[in-house]
Amino acid sequence: MCHYIVNKKLVYYIETMIIPRYADFDKGHNLEHVNTVINESLKLAAECNENLEYAYVVAAYHDLGLCEGREFHHIASGKILEADSRLREWFSDKEIKLMKEAVEDHRASSKNPPRSIYGKIAAEADRDIVPLKIIKRTIQYSIKNNPSPDKESHWNDLVTHMAEKYSENGYMKLWFKNSKNAVRLKELRTIIADEKHLREIFEDLYAKEFC
Repeated sequence: MCHYIVNKKLVYYIETMIIPRYADFDKGHNLEHVNTVINESLKLAAECNENLEYAYVVAAYHDLGLCEGREFHHIASGKILEADSRLREWFSDKEIKLMKEAVEDHRASSKNPPRSIYGKIAAEADRDIVPLKIIKRTIQYSIKNNPSPDKESHWNDLVTHMAEKYSENGYMKLWFKNSKNAVRLKELRTIIADEKHLREIFEDLYAKEFC
């Protein structure tokens, strides 16, 4: 949907100078991920009749802060957006502040709701809830951060993360009730509730990671 954005210079800058940075991130936050978030953000913004350029920029910058670590990447991403002088060719300080805050608000573990519709759009688009993809990404993250040959430690990481984030009592929040994510989250919760099924999926995906 980028072709619906009038400012082609902005699109060219984002596509050549910003998006390529994701090639250096982990498998869960790579080029495929940022493009998915961009496309879903533009779709949601169009459906809500909101500004496509704001949604596009927020989506493009939302995970850049991973270069400074995962824990506070949303804050670092906002700072990167705010510090990018090129954006001031197309946006006012007020607009940049709005987009910076939306980037900061996209993180699923945030205790407070997003401060604007653009934060909600980014948060929703970033979810990309596809049950098998989420389970695979969690296993990959566990392996990357704890390259132990102990399979059970990775299984325990998966179970813990699924419960904390995606279960009925998890911190995952959705802001668009009729979105595809709402349906997919129910599917994921069904899997999480069936530990035998979850273990079967884990065994299959874990074996593929080490093939």
